[in-house]
Amino acid sequence: MPTDARSRVHEKYGPDLDLPPAFRLVTLREAGRAFEHAQKIARKEGAGTLVWVGRFDLVEFALVLEPDEPLASARRAIYAGMSALADALAVHAPPETLINFEWPDAIFIDGGLVGGGRLAWPKKTEENKRPDWLVFGGLLRTVIMGLTEPGLRPHLAALEDEGFEELGPGRLVETFARHLMATINAWQQEGFAQVAGSYLPRLPAEAGIERMIDGVGDLLNRKKGKAEIAKRKLLPALIKPSWLDVETGEILS
Repeated sequence: MPTDARSRVHEKYGPDLDLPPAFRLVTLREAGRAFEHAQKIARKEGAGTLVWVGRFDLVEFALVLEPDEPLASARRAIYAGMSALADALAVHAPPETLINFEWPDAIFIDGGLVGGGRLAWPKKTEENKRPDWLVFGGLLRTVIMGLTEPGLRPHLAALEDEGFEELGPGRLVETFARHLMATINAWQQEGFAQVAGSYLPRLPAEAGIERMIDGVGDLLNRKKGKAEIAKRKLLPALIKPSWLDVETGEILS
């Protein structure tokens, strides 16, 4: 980050959002990136720390988690975060709005890309060791900048254009926090199958295909009546998000 931009970053702990008691809010101005900042403070601030950037064009936040299982299986938190984010959108969506995923981390509304989720962990953590922290980050487009003709890029979407005009970014983050608490509680009490059962139905349907998520988060696809299983590995997909320009940190356009 350039020096002049860094000088504009403002970190504040305060009640800007109405979050559940288990959460602690850190707010940044537009110059700060929530996902990167949450990783920097994760070890010190601990679980429940939610970093939020006040922007008009994006919903941008990141949450620190402290899993109680090895890294290899703890990465399945991406599915919990994505499910909570989709459920939060569904609460505020107009009737009949279709909210889908592109595995594992992209969110589409009525067929248009609005953003997605990311997951980070301490780089030197061994796969069979419990990580000190995880960070789930969310980034959603609220408006499409620079478009003058409707339908010019139909593969893109923004919340404002999909009927979420009255939904402020902060309110969506508040709703996400509550849904994530419920999702993680279901995982802890009833097992990961509860999370998979929430996530998998939002993948585009493929006739005759059964889907499962294994113990390390890989997606398993099997044709009904067949023994062969096609596997899509989670780790490479998390390292390079499908919906994000990793150089600029912006949603693909």
